Amino acid sequence: MLRSWPYSKLLLPMSRPDVSVDSTDPVQPILPIESDPDVKVPLAIEDWLAVSILAVLALITFTNVLVRYFSDQSFAWTEEISVFLLIVLTMAGGSSAFVRNHHIRIEAVADKGSPSRQRRLAILSHTVVLLFFILLTVLSARLVMDEYRYEETSPAIGVPTWWYSIWLPTMGTAIVLRIVGILRRLLRSNVQ
Repeated sequence: MLRSWPYSKLLLPMSRPDVSVDSTDPVQPILPIESDPDVKVPLAIEDWLAVSILAVLALITFTNVLVRYFSDQSFAWTEEISVFLLIVLTMAGGSSAFVRNHHIRIEAVADKGSPSRQRRLAILSHTVVLLFFILLTVLSARLVMDEYRYEETSPAIGVPTWWYSIWLPTMGTAIVLRIVGILRRLLRSNVQ
């Protein structure tokens, strides 16, 4: 792809004059390509959910920009939907990141030492994360129950707020199940 006309013309002036550039060399990726771990429930679920939500968010934002530009008004109610979609997007991305081991961690500590030390640290960190997401799931489920019981409605649209909030314990449960799967695989592995 990079060898096609417009890209090759753009890349040549930015190269260093003291280094020869051969346009037939393949371009190496910045990050190495990694395969997904073996999981029973495919990671494509979270990937497609994240892509779909991002597309809807882009469409909502673009529509809101056009409406503001042409009519000097805005769809204020779209903010509620955008915030709800961002929560689901964050949770789907978090679930995928935990399984692929791309979550935030201090690599100088987590990836150094013997394989058994790395395994023990991974078990410890995933256990702490598991406890956090169990707590988040339980507390957010209580929030949903309170919103349902007291019939709270959203300020802009007027729909029940539990319609938005129900996704937090749902996605929290998905993350809990993913982390349980990771811990199962870690505990079954025999690393010396």
